[in-house]
Amino acid sequence: MKLSKKIWGWLLYITNNEELSRHEQIFDAVFFVVNTIAGIIGVYLFILYNEPQWIAVLVIEYTWALDNMRHNRP
Repeated sequence: MKLSKKIWGWLLYITNNEELSRHEQIFDAVFFVVNTIAGIIGVYLFILYNEPQWIAVLVIEYTWALDNMRHNRP
């Protein structure tokens, strides 16, 4: 039960759904770095396999959605 509460608390924190909304700029920097790395790896995989590999696109879409959830809260 204790682990379940910790996981639930972490999910509330990462999606910024805690009672008190907070914006942390570190998330912006982390998302930028992750998306940049995913873009570079995506281009590398495209060149390597000569066809698009969707994992990089999915990583970018997921981090973009998570970032929007964090920002679209009053």
